[in-house]
Amino acid sequence: MAVVQDQLEIKFRLTDGSDIGPKTFPAATSVATLKENILAQWPKEKENGPRTLKDVKLISAGKILENNRTVGECRSPLCDIPGGVTTMHVVVQPSSVEKGREFGAGMR
Repeated sequence: MAVVQDQLEIKFRLTDGSDIGPKTFPAATSVATLKENILAQWPKEKENGPRTLKDVKLISAGKILENNRTVGECRSPLCDIPGGVTTMHVVVQPSSVEKGREFGAGMR
């Protein structure tokens, strides 16, 4: 049983309502690793996909997850339902450098 508790089944909900996963991850998996997985599995037919880890924001239980945290540290008490799948929401946000250029160009 301890092995099951050290693993989380996670699916990633994209903004259009489609999902990547579910897939099982060890509790020690970093949020950055989850984002790498999302980049690798991003549907090729979708427009405006993320290009880097910085473009991806993961939200779980209403909180934006930090790259250096582990899945176990970010776990919500609701995740402990036996056989339950955790849904994390994926938001694609262009890097701040690109946004700064777009914003700055319109201000002049």
